[in-house]
Amino acid sequence: MKVLKNIALILGSIICLLLITAAFTKKEYSVERDITINKSKDSVFNYIKYLKNQNDYSKWASMDKNMKKEFVGTDGTPGFISSWDSDNKDVGKGEQKIKSIVDGESVDYVIHFIRPFEGLADAYMTTETSGNNQTKVRWGFSSKMKYPMNILLLCMNMEKMIGNDLSIGLGNLKTILEK
Repeated sequence: MKVLKNIALILGSIICLLLITAAFTKKEYSVERDITINKSKDSVFNYIKYLKNQNDYSKWASMDKNMKKEFVGTDGTPGFISSWDSDNKDVGKGEQKIKSIVDGESVDYVIHFIRPFEGLADAYMTTETSGNNQTKVRWGFSSKMKYPMNILLLCMNMEKMIGNDLSIGLGNLKTILEK
């Protein structure tokens, strides 16, 4: 009986410590990557503003060739929605919506993850002239984790996990646009 009490006390203390730690742990994270593409800013922006084109360069879109995809609205305009549904647990189910576009400059998205975990994230892509017929493309992603799940941010390197995927996508984008 005393052993069970000690085990319960230890487990309770660990849980309490984790909850206290989570209260003081950041809840937000953001990741950003960029690449220079040897194409004019107009041609690069006119490609990235279409959400459907992410299917050609995004690492996430290529993780399951059999995922179901649906599109609602007019691509390249605010309100356009691209949704996906996959049995692959690394892909899951969700939708991405174009929030706003500043023509030639930026596209802002909101991403709603439905499965395997519910969540929201903001994402964006920007373009800026980087030199003679060169364009710097920046792709960013930010989100929040609710308490007490934010404790996972202490052991998950979101910068590396998401950053690597963004870098792969940008590399694919560069390859496509420089052909």
